Amino acid sequence: MAADPRHGNAEVMGMDVDIAQPKPATTRPPPFAPPPPRSSSVPLRPTEYTVGYVYSAEMTSHFSALRHPEQPERISRIMQAIVHARYANKMKWIPIREVRKDEALLVHSEDHWNKVYAIQYMTEEDRIACEDYYEQLSLYVMQGTTRSALLSCGGVIEACLAVARGELKKSFAIVRPPGHHAEPDEHMGFCFFNNVAVAARVVQEMTKLKRILILDWDVHHGNGTQRAFNDNPSILYMSIHRYEQGAFYPCGPFGGMQSCGEGPGLGFSVNVPWPEADMGDAEYIHAFQKVIMPIAMEFAPELVIISAGFDAAAGDDLGECNVTPVGYAHMTHMLSGLANGRMVVALEGGYNLDAISASALAVTKVILGEPPDELPPLTASEVATETVWLVAREQSKYWKSVDPKACEPRTGVEPISFSIPEILKAHRQHYLYTEHDMMQVPLMNPEQELRFSTQIMCTSDLFENNTLIFFVHEFGNLRLELEASATCDVYSERSYLIDFSKELITWIKSAGYSLLDANLFPKPIIKPAARGARQKEDLSGDVLTYLWDNYVQLSGAKQIILIGHGSGCQPLMDLMESRTTSVTKSVKGVIQVVGNSKIPVVPKSPDDLRSWYHGHSFVALPATHPILGPEVKPKDLRRHGHLVPIDEEQPVKVVTKALGAIAQFIKEQVNEYPENNAPLASTSRIS
Repeated sequence: MAADPRHGNAEVMGMDVDIAQPKPATTRPPPFAPPPPRSSSVPLRPTEYTVGYVYSAEMTSHFSALRHPEQPERISRIMQAIVHARYANKMKWIPIREVRKDEALLVHSEDHWNKVYAIQYMTEEDRIACEDYYEQLSLYVMQGTTRSALLSCGGVIEACLAVARGELKKSFAIVRPPGHHAEPDEHMGFCFFNNVAVAARVVQEMTKLKRILILDWDVHHGNGTQRAFNDNPSILYMSIHRYEQGAFYPCGPFGGMQSCGEGPGLGFSVNVPWPEADMGDAEYIHAFQKVIMPIAMEFAPELVIISAGFDAAAGDDLGECNVTPVGYAHMTHMLSGLANGRMVVALEGGYNLDAISASALAVTKVILGEPPDELPPLTASEVATETVWLVAREQSKYWKSVDPKACEPRTGVEPISFSIPEILKAHRQHYLYTEHDMMQVPLMNPEQELRFSTQIMCTSDLFENNTLIFFVHEFGNLRLELEASATCDVYSERSYLIDFSKELITWIKSAGYSLLDANLFPKPIIKPAARGARQKEDLSGDVLTYLWDNYVQLSGAKQIILIGHGSGCQPLMDLMESRTTSVTKSVKGVIQVVGNSKIPVVPKSPDDLRSWYHGHSFVALPATHPILGPEVKPKDLRRHGHLVPIDEEQPVKVVTKALGAIAQFIKEQVNEYPENNAPLASTSRIS
């Protein structure tokens, strides 16, 4: 494809993105050019692309000889990273253009337009004379400033219109200078035109989309964007930023949590103001889950625009926070579920070149449809949870979806508090000990002991009985009755725990079998684990392997029955695949109890295990399970072995309804079933 002059050199894939130098003006035109007739932006031809990007090397013509943080390499490094990752050839380039005066005046005053437009005609003497003035506004200016600012704003407009018109699903405006500090009457904070604000108003004027969410995760409050829409209920402005009681730039109370808009726009400005530095993924994700996403879903935007400043990224000296590229990717992923996927990412701040390019690349990956990379377990800091709770209290005045009680921190009582799951696990351990004389199985691995201690129990005859039941499951169901749905207050005396295993364990004991009971519901990690820490499934597999090698195999039992319930089925199947020889030698039957949402698991390999499983399996599942539907061919069910439909739709009750059939199957497999009773047919239905 031939390079468009507006695009610079970025169209040549695989090559470095050049930085254009400013071109001197030859004549002095009038203070501002008359706007052309109002018309559509450059139309995009329908293609196979669903994601686009805006970029032009011309925006690098605004630069400072003093190596200012807002440097041209901010966008060229991002573009290089996207090209190097081969993402650029998956995206459609959107032609860039200058913002028109009539578009800018939807947000800015005419005086403001004239000030920015006139910068290009300033002489060197003019710039020197005005240096202190611009320094006070946190700006630098030069001949190329106006052209870059016009293109930056026009580029965001084109990115938004392409999505708003349905030509693309998502777009990324890789532009500079940034815009969110530019107020209707003043340029400041590295910003000249408020790119996102102008683009949002153009979308409202030129398309059918009227309800727009602007999410600003730049480390600084977007004072200009909030100012532009402070009384506008059609645009929801949400910002997560470092605030420090108004001492952090742009300073003052406007970015505080009580700054919620005014007049008809009251409640349509949402500020999450961090009181200190060092906020990272845990804190930002916590704010998203408790405040940002509930309000965003209640607002139900028709378009989402992210003011994507990457100066809260780890390594950025201006922001001094610790958000990782994966953290940015997860926030993007959450927002992409809104507005039927219509999303525009517009670059704002971010001044560490490595951090900004890595973070932008992670966001690009998500808007192209790839899932974000995995995050380790996260726990937000006390100061962050306190802040989010206070924001929730403030915003609950305007949004029904915000529940301050769900955000209330446990600060101050943490050392003397117990989680509900821990209390219930302790109760179950006590029940198994007092009712069935079962005792705790020690775990030698410290990590396993941390996550699963008190949850592995066995009967005292584990090493003496010829028949052993190995039961693998997760926790029961906690049923809470509320006083009122509006308050979510719980009637404690009317709430209860449903333990689906109670009758099954009672029968196992009465039948004279030994029992090894593994509750694989993990304890929460108190502190964030290191990146790459193993997750619940891996730990569950390790625990089962340890129990098999050190207890089941050493127990001396000649007849073993494996029972998996719900999410305990997959770890049990993984154990069978890793210990195929010993399993097929000593296990007499495998029982799975699944709900409507779970497809019974089967061995993936090896072949001899699959063949063995077919003749030794028992799968209890609701009669309404999709796998039993008329469209499923009988030959497709053979790999599951012995399927037993149960006339019960509630998954928690399936094991109770199936208990008779389970008992019958176990006795058959261990050769204890009376000869005068025929074995259970695979098509039988248990009512």
